[in-house]
Amino acid sequence: MTGQSLASIGLVASTATLAGVALGLCYFAALRRAVAAHLARAGWHTPLALTLGRMLGATAMFALAARFGAVALLASFVGFLLARTIVLGRLPREA
Repeated sequence: MTGQSLASIGLVASTATLAGVALGLCYFAALRRAVAAHLARAGWHTPLALTLGRMLGATAMFALAARFGAVALLASFVGFLLARTIVLGRLPREA
């Protein structure tokens, strides 16, 4: 492998990781809003729209990452899991 091809793989991986983090943060924010709307008995439209938006967004982003190859797909998933770790770390601890 040449240095340029390694650099391009690194660029793809880092970009996909950042995209995965951004998707994950949006995904879990929408999940939180959907649960809050459901608990507030705000009807079924809002939770349904947020759930469909989460699923469609994740499907579209991972499908796009897969078109760029296995490295991009794996890196975007790692970014998504990193966002999950960030969100779970912000939750209040139960005693």
